[in-house]
Parts: sequence; C-alpha cells; structure tokens
Amino acid sequence: MKRACATASIILALGACTPTYTDGILTFRPGPEQETGPVDPVTVGIIALNDFHGTLEPPRRTLTLPVPGGEPALVPAGGAAWLASAIDGARAKYEYSLVVSAGDLTGASQLSSALFLDEPTIGVMNRIGLDFNAVGNHEFDRGWEELVRLQVGGCEQYTVRTPCAVEPEFPGAQFRYLAANVELDDGTTLFPASAMRHFGSGRSRVAIGLIGLTLEDTPTIVSAGGVEGLAFTDEAEAINAAAVTLRQAGADAVVVLIHQGLATGGARDPNGCEEAAGALLPILDKVTGDIDLVVSGHTHQAYVCTLPGAGGAKNYLVTSAGSYGMLYTDIRLTIDPVAGKVTQLQARNAPVQSVVYGNVTPSDAAPAFEPRADVADYVVSYVAAAAQFSERPAGKLAPVGADGQGIAPVGQLVADAQLEATRAAGAVLALTNPGGVRGSLVPKADGTLTFGDLFQAQPFGNTLVTMTLTGAELVALLESQFERDFQPVVLLPSAGLAYSYDRSRPSGARVIGATLDGAPLDPAKDYRVTVNSFLADGGDGFTGFREGRERVIGIGDLDALEAYLKADPARTMPVEARAKDVTPVQ
Repeated sequence: MKRACATASIILALGACTPTYTDGILTFRPGPEQETGPVDPVTVGIIALNDFHGTLEPPRRTLTLPVPGGEPALVPAGGAAWLASAIDGARAKYEYSLVVSAGDLTGASQLSSALFLDEPTIGVMNRIGLDFNAVGNHEFDRGWEELVRLQVGGCEQYTVRTPCAVEPEFPGAQFRYLAANVELDDGTTLFPASAMRHFGSGRSRVAIGLIGLTLEDTPTIVSAGGVEGLAFTDEAEAINAAAVTLRQAGADAVVVLIHQGLATGGARDPNGCEEAAGALLPILDKVTGDIDLVVSGHTHQAYVCTLPGAGGAKNYLVTSAGSYGMLYTDIRLTIDPVAGKVTQLQARNAPVQSVVYGNVTPSDAAPAFEPRADVADYVVSYVAAAAQFSERPAGKLAPVGADGQGIAPVGQLVADAQLEATRAAGAVLALTNPGGVRGSLVPKADGTLTFGDLFQAQPFGNTLVTMTLTGAELVALLESQFERDFQPVVLLPSAGLAYSYDRSRPSGARVIGATLDGAPLDPAKDYRVTVNSFLADGGDGFTGFREGRERVIGIGDLDALEAYLKADPARTMPVEARAKDVTPVQ
C-alpha cells in the first residue's frame, strides 16, 4: 500500500512531501518522481469516520445488519484496536488513500480517554494514520485553547485536570484539524479552512481538496465559555468560498467533511438513505461551490445517500458512519487526471466486528477482525491507568430489564438524583437533556454500579444549577422543544413532573396537561428548578434557562447521581414515561 504523503507533523522527518500554507489551504506536495506509464484514471480510497467520541474500548453495543432473504443480524462492534485492523484492511486495497473524520473525534468519551483529556484518543488516531478531522461541537467541550493543545501538543494546563498524566510528553495530533467556519476575532480561522493532497506524478498527478467545518449552531450546544471569542459562520457560505479557492488552486476533486448530518427512516440499513431529513439538507440546498463528496456526522446515524445541491445542478454523494467506531465508510473516488474531474464515486459502510457483547456473539453476516496489537497495548495502558477510578463501587440499582435501558429511563433517574441533591436550595423539580446521557446503566448481578458505569452514562462533568422560573416560563421552555427544524430535544423530568405533547398541534399549543405532583403548573407561580450547567447556559437551544433568577450553584452531576444511588441500595430505574408523546400516527 502506497501513501502519497506523510501527515503534517512527520513531514520533515520523512522528507517525502513539502507542505505549504497559502490562502487558507494546507497543501502537501510529493517530491519529484519519474513519469511512467499511460494516463489512466487515478483511484483514491477515502476511509471515513465520524463521532468516534474517544471510544477506545469496545462500546458494549451492537449493530443490526440486514441479511438478504433472512432475519437481520446482530453484530458486536467497535473498539479502537479492531478499528485499526479494519482500516488497515481497507487501505490495503488502494495504492493511494486518505483517512478522514467528520468531527467529534473527542468529547463525551469513555473514562479511559476522558480522564486523560482525550490524549489517548489522539494517540490512537496517530497510530491508525488519520489524515484530517473536521472540528465537531464536542471538540469544544473543554474550550478551544485545549483543543488547540490537542493539535500542537504540549502539557500546558487549560482545565481542572492535569495534562500528560500518563505520557510525560504529549506530541499532539499528527493529523490536521480543519475549521472553515470557525473564526477568531481577527477573522482568521481557528484551524485551516481546507487542505490539498496530491497523488501520482507527471500527467497522472491528481489533487484532492478537503474542506472541514462544524455546525453553525455549535455555540448553542456547548458551554459558552468553551467558544468565547469565536464566531461560527454559515456552513454553506464557508463551503462555497473554500471550494472556489481549492478549484482555483488546481483541485480535481473536492471533499467536504462536515459535522452536521441527516436522520433516515425505514429499516436503518447502514447503506440506505430512506426518508432523509435533517439540518444538513438546507445546507446542501445552498451549496453552489463545485464539490463532489460530503462526509457528514453529528446525528450518529449511518447512511449512504445521493442528494442534490443548490438548484439540483449536481448530485453529491453524502455519507455517515454512525458513531463510536462501530462502522467505517469505504469510499472509492476515481479521477480522470486529464479532464481534471471525478468520473466515479462509490461508498459503503462496513461494520467493525469485534468481541462478544452480552449474549451477542460474532456473526457470519460481517467480517471478523483481530485487534491490532500496538493499538491494543496502547489502549490497555490507559485503561489500567483509569482503573482506580472506573472500578470503584458507586452505588446499587435493582436489576434492569430491557425497558430500563436506553436514554429516557436513565435520564429520568439522573433528574431524580439532581432534584434530591438540590432540595436544600429549594428545588421542586429537575430537568435534564437527553444529549447529556450517553448510555444505559446495567448493574452487576448484585446490583453494583461502578464509577466507570456512571461516567459512561454521564461523562460531561457539569455542575447543578437551581433557579427560579414561573410556571409560564416553564411551559414556554417545554414548548420550545418542538420549535425546531430537526428532531425535538425532549427534556427528561424528575418524579412528580408530567406532561404530554402532540407535535401535530399548532406552535405554542403542543404541550398538554403539564402538572407537578398532580396539580397543573400555575403560570403566575414561582418554581425552583434544577438543571445542569450546560442547560443553565442555554445549551441545546434552551435559551429560556438563561432567564432563571436567584441561581444557586450545586455539586457535580456525577456526585449527585452517586449519592442518590448510595442512599438506597434498592433504587429502581424509573421506566414510566413522564413526558408522553401523544402525536397521532399518520
């Protein structure tokens, strides 16, 4: 397998490429080679990921894969060492290749990565050979200065955690972050807007331009302090401007890596695109720049689509590989080097089958991979370093059946814990966002949950904020859940608060019968409400929480959950639906 150029941080050591950075384009040019052979089409393999979220260990999840003529197959998938082997196998098919990511490489990560500021995830991706990553919203979870440290390396401290706790020298990413629509005060971008890679030589030499960007709404879904001083500009405008620059610089193909995506319906075929909807569509409707391929993310869904751009003048191949490294997208891009254009694009999402999970064993429906030894050893070193935290008992929970798994019941348990932790501040109800819950809580046979279990479910390290809102303000906040172009973010309530919603009703009248302890919410009455600090800052678009008065800052969200579980060894998962969807089925 031949790769055209080394990644940015090892260029000088290898002497194989010459980098230049002009007009926002990072360019890697191969050294002189002898021109040989006829001018044939040039194929480049693009191996794409998105939403890895520091998933170093197998994520204890399964993929459901369609089986022609049979029942869908459950496949255990994920884990960095297995992903490394899968990517090695995919790259081996191509003379030229790139490995790219469409954002959220880090953030909301497993404990073994998050405890160490996601340094091990950068180390894993360096070993895998990632070339480019578009910034995602979770890249800003610890602030943009810490994100820059992940790129350039070093041990300067920007968070409460100490950098370089396992490896005394952190080299930084050997791949390049791209951020076409993230600007500093002076109008320059936080990272390069785009990059160019060249493959082949002589008349067979081709150039691929890459544009990386995140969703314009990033400031509404991250903590305000993490993006202070940054501007997030319109996605389509950033794509259009960068595409023109790349084409003028000689790009034969333009690939967009964007941390925004689609929702699809139907049978959830990872290579399907039924009922495509979501925030990426209006962006593509405004893309007039000459692009060929869109690698997307953010929604954690897997799809391969062909979608039109502005005016339907050109169709784009749009892909996403789900999340957590359970899939990768194998994209074959063929270029006519004489005409300077793409002649063929093919893509397929491929599963990263790994180890047994629960009663799900490896399946013949997907290839099996062996963990790559160097990556496995590296991950083990960080898992061992985190063990003193992750294995500590952190309370008990009664056995959890199938209806107790998933985001909603865990989110309601979290809300109950936060209410209990803030009663001294006058709280009478609590609300949490489903995006703040990242997985199920499944106790051991004796009911024990470890700190690692709690962290996996709630990894953001928020503090609790108790505030005063009127009943009218509360109902307005609940109504705002459904004033979105994309999927609603339905807040999960603590015990005692209940409401129904009908999304078919007119705007402002979708919330039905909101009650607290059986009594309707009084529009004129003050209520003490607890939320996490992310929501209190207006996260997930809930700007109404910024109007909360008489604020009291409480303990950390994990501390609250652990204390709540330890207070009752027979604590049960709240599986009843407190926020009920009564929208008529069409």
